[in-house]
Amino acid sequence: MGENDDGCSTQLIDGNGEFNVKGLDNFVKKTKLSDCGLSYAVVAIMGPQSSGKSTLLNHLFKTSFREMDAFAGRSQTTKGIWMARCVGIEPFTIAMDLEGTDGRERGEDDTTFEKQSALFAIAVADIVLINMWCHDIGREQAANKPLLKTVFQVMLRLFSPRKTTLLFVIRDKTKTPIELLERALREDIQKIWDSVRKPEAHKNTPLNEFFNVMIVALSSYEEKEKQFEQEVAELRQRFFHSISPGGLAGDRRGVVPASGFSFSSQQIWKVIKENRDLDLPAHKVMVATVRCEEIANEKLRDLATNESWLELHEAAEGGLVPGFGKKLSSILEKYFSEYDAEAIYFDEGVRKEKRLQLKLNALDFVYPSYATMLGHLRSNALESFKIRLEQSLNQGEGFAKAVRDSQQSCLMVFDKGCEDAAVKQATWDASKIREKLCRDIDAHTFFARSAKLSELTANYEKRLTQALSEPVESLFEAGGKETWPSIRKLLKRETETAVTDFLDVVTGFELDHAKIDAMVQNLKNYSQSLVEKKAREEAAKILIRMKDRFSTVFSHDKDSMPRVWTGKEDIRAITKDARAEALSLLSVMTAIRLDERPDNIESTLFSSLMDGTVSAASSHNRSVGTSTDPLASSSWEEVPPNNILLTPVQCKSLWRQFKSETEYTVTQAISAQEAHKRNNNWLPPAWAIVLMIVLGFNEFMMLLKNPLYLLGFFVAFLLSKALWVQLDIPREFQHGAVAGVLSITSKFLPTVMNLLRKLAEEAQGKTTQEVPDLSASQTYRQQSPSHSISSTISESVASNISSAGDDAEYSSPSPALFRRRNTNNVQESEISQM
Repeated sequence: MGENDDGCSTQLIDGNGEFNVKGLDNFVKKTKLSDCGLSYAVVAIMGPQSSGKSTLLNHLFKTSFREMDAFAGRSQTTKGIWMARCVGIEPFTIAMDLEGTDGRERGEDDTTFEKQSALFAIAVADIVLINMWCHDIGREQAANKPLLKTVFQVMLRLFSPRKTTLLFVIRDKTKTPIELLERALREDIQKIWDSVRKPEAHKNTPLNEFFNVMIVALSSYEEKEKQFEQEVAELRQRFFHSISPGGLAGDRRGVVPASGFSFSSQQIWKVIKENRDLDLPAHKVMVATVRCEEIANEKLRDLATNESWLELHEAAEGGLVPGFGKKLSSILEKYFSEYDAEAIYFDEGVRKEKRLQLKLNALDFVYPSYATMLGHLRSNALESFKIRLEQSLNQGEGFAKAVRDSQQSCLMVFDKGCEDAAVKQATWDASKIREKLCRDIDAHTFFARSAKLSELTANYEKRLTQALSEPVESLFEAGGKETWPSIRKLLKRETETAVTDFLDVVTGFELDHAKIDAMVQNLKNYSQSLVEKKAREEAAKILIRMKDRFSTVFSHDKDSMPRVWTGKEDIRAITKDARAEALSLLSVMTAIRLDERPDNIESTLFSSLMDGTVSAASSHNRSVGTSTDPLASSSWEEVPPNNILLTPVQCKSLWRQFKSETEYTVTQAISAQEAHKRNNNWLPPAWAIVLMIVLGFNEFMMLLKNPLYLLGFFVAFLLSKALWVQLDIPREFQHGAVAGVLSITSKFLPTVMNLLRKLAEEAQGKTTQEVPDLSASQTYRQQSPSHSISSTISESVASNISSAGDDAEYSSPSPALFRRRNTNNVQESEISQM
């Protein structure tokens, strides 16, 4: 006997009641019992010690249980419970050899192990062989009666008994017919069943509800060995297909699947040893619970280490995986199918419960990858929305329509991706991720809309700035009665144009009317604020503008030509007109007049400042002690405070400063006019001229009689005129007689030399030009040389004098100009424009 033979004999429970867990696990692995499902049977044998139980099993199932050595005496051979696979029997059949009863080794009173092993056999085995001697049948105190009592008693300890086949094997049959033996045995069995104390639930339950009783008789192994072998061979055939309907174990109930046999056997023995009633249905559920959970955990561990799953998980972390749902479903289905195959024979309720738990655990395990896939889908869809929206906007499509089309497109792609990633075993809902995608799209749409509207508003504000800024500034510079009407007209035209174009563009955003109205109003407010800002800027520069306007009007005539103060101009009238223009400009810049409300600001300013009311009123107020000055106020009655640019008090102060800074220009003009008059009044008085004519009559007659004197005086006059112009004698005497004499004395000789040099140069130029024509004029010059020389000198002098005369003519105002250069820079610039 050993553990390495074909039957794999193994001691399941030793004589001390210790369960051999390791040995049973090895037996299950070697015999591949776990693969049998429900296609297996368990046969146990009971009987008195040394009744030939092991011998019967070895011959019946080709096992190798240890047999008693007859020559060594009758003693206990099998201790505890042994098991082995029945060789050549289909389906898979396990033979269990129980320790014999009524053995002297355990003693008369030690029946605990007998009852425990009997209960174990009844709970585990489908077929129980009861080995008994033929001559014990019919005896009241035969050995089989205590054994049967034990079997029936322990059977009743089962909470819900299973129907077990009791096959009574009558050994060493005699000549008594088997029918008589069977009848007597059944009567004994019934008496024993009736005598056994039963619980209330089974008090009237017949024996056949618990057992299928069968009887077979065998000849003596020692005396009729061949006949014994033949009868055993016939009995062996009955164990083939024993679990099929009509077989020896065809009516069995509550079979534990083969994969749970080891655990079930351990738990049954544990309950039996603890002397508790054995609830087989509950035990079945417990075994199913443990085994199904073990199978489920095993499949979950296998899933976690599956290479295909690991590759799919890694790919999902990196990005989108086409066919993700189909691949993952295939992997999950593989393990769910394996679970179903291994747990199919266990209790259906437990099996389904553990399968559901396995499914939930497996789905929880793979869900992060699914969530990662949805995250990729959401990110890609959002990015696709942004790109598509930008492209649509660049192509000129309306914002709202572009948003709808882009959103519909990206959501369609997202939904398709969710379908591709869906796992058929799961009911995962991607609606939350989709809602988040929609929220992200709405957020991006909001920011994009805000950015586009801000950009659009900025563009139209820039357009208004370009359309209004310079024209408004130009109108303010012109400053007149039509300034504000022109500004209002310009503002209205440009604003309406911008608003119309803006409405055409903003329609594509499909905003609500209140929003559009607010944006349009903001645009109108911006254009108005732009004009107001420009007006305030110009008001800050009003003094400069007034001075420029005064200078322009005062220094230029009606044809915009610079004035030359010849003494004929009415400076008082010109000054008044220039100041009126400046005051008109001031009245324009006193207030913002965009609302077309009439006011009396201009008339008040003119009546107060131009007509001298201010000074007169001030003098009168000092005497009377009251104030009637209309400019002694900080506001204009007709103008709202927000529209006031310059208060009446500020206008009064600006006018005083303006007059103070322009008085010098007027003074300079008056001085220039007087100087011009003095410079042009160089002739002597009329009486002096008459006296000169009377007293110089003789000299005049002498010149008429001698023309050469006249020519000499004429040349002297020309030379004197040239010296007068070159020395600029009137200007030199402006600073006094002594200073003029000193200056003329120092310049006289260089000026004479310079004049003679010019005459010589001009004479030489004439001669050079006449050289090519020498042959033609040689005879003329030889005939009258003196005439040619005098003619040349005369032409040169005449040319020089003519030039000098021209210089004198154009430089005649120069004395006034030289005097004005001694004034300050502002006056120089104003005079230079004259």
